[in-house]
Amino acid sequence: MDMPRAQNSAPSPARVLVKEVNWLGDLVISLPALRAVRRRFPEAHLAVLVNDGLSGFFDGFDWIDEVIPYRLPSGLRKFAAQREIIAAIRARRFDLAVLFPNSFSSALWMALARVPGRAGYATDARGLLLTKRARPDSRAIESHQVQYWLSMVEQTIEAQGDAADCVLIPAARNLARMRAMLADHRKNPASRLIAIAPAAAYGPAKEWPADRYARLIELLTARNDVECILIGAPAERQRCELIAGMSHGNAVVTAGETGIGDLIAILSLCDGFVGNDSGAMHLAGAVGIPTVAIFGSTNPSRTGPLGPRVEVIHRPPPCSPCLRRTCRFDHYECLTRIEPQAAADALRGLGAIA
Repeated sequence: MDMPRAQNSAPSPARVLVKEVNWLGDLVISLPALRAVRRRFPEAHLAVLVNDGLSGFFDGFDWIDEVIPYRLPSGLRKFAAQREIIAAIRARRFDLAVLFPNSFSSALWMALARVPGRAGYATDARGLLLTKRARPDSRAIESHQVQYWLSMVEQTIEAQGDAADCVLIPAARNLARMRAMLADHRKNPASRLIAIAPAAAYGPAKEWPADRYARLIELLTARNDVECILIGAPAERQRCELIAGMSHGNAVVTAGETGIGDLIAILSLCDGFVGNDSGAMHLAGAVGIPTVAIFGSTNPSRTGPLGPRVEVIHRPPPCSPCLRRTCRFDHYECLTRIEPQAAADALRGLGAIA
């Protein structure tokens, strides 16, 4: 007589931790994989471990049970901070950790915190620290970067995801606060509102020239039925103020006045967006507003914005994409080839402006 096959009796993890990535744009791109983890373990307590500066990204996530922010100072204080992170993870007694970053340190933290299940890519010499290992396959390497993390969770924990599952919804408290802030800042509240993010942390090879942004603002505001808002981080405020001045003051500047959760809320209140390949660009696409993305040295087929209403403007010379921070030829032709009218026409085509 044939004996019945033994069933897999391994219990589903009750407590799951996802170590998130360290750049805002990557957070958006990894979002479909994070949702896949949630669907794979619908009853588990799901927590994310994320750099403190990015924790506001999760303000509107009612399907995440816990956000654990951390800071890593420089110098000798970094070692003490890492001990605190490991202790915080250990105290929560997670059954499974899913590691989105490829760093050795993220795997070491989980091993030292005695998390029994540790899933991730076996890169950066950390394979022995993982219990569920994956290798980047052709889909992860050659397709859009969203497939990189989707492939990892599929290989390691059998989580199925959808690249289109990247919708961002602002937290109600952030939305109310940003409505009030815009009411104080705006000059023409009845007009359409276009967000512009003219900076990029990566470097000038991602930044459309300031005079092009200034001219775009003038084109958009010429008929008085459009208002522009310049958004960004505190370090980007000077560039935003420069562009506002170049466009004869035809833009509101809020750069440096908003956290990430606030920025998601502001974008949800806008009628459209224009910006470089940046974290703000990825947020705009995921929020679902018409998003015009200007690409220079980077490759939109790998890191283009996700979302239902996006258009990429890319005029690559033979040297692009070079993925450099600065132009080795000092001509930045990949960016200067793009005219302001092209961005305005793209907004119109997406229905952001009349």
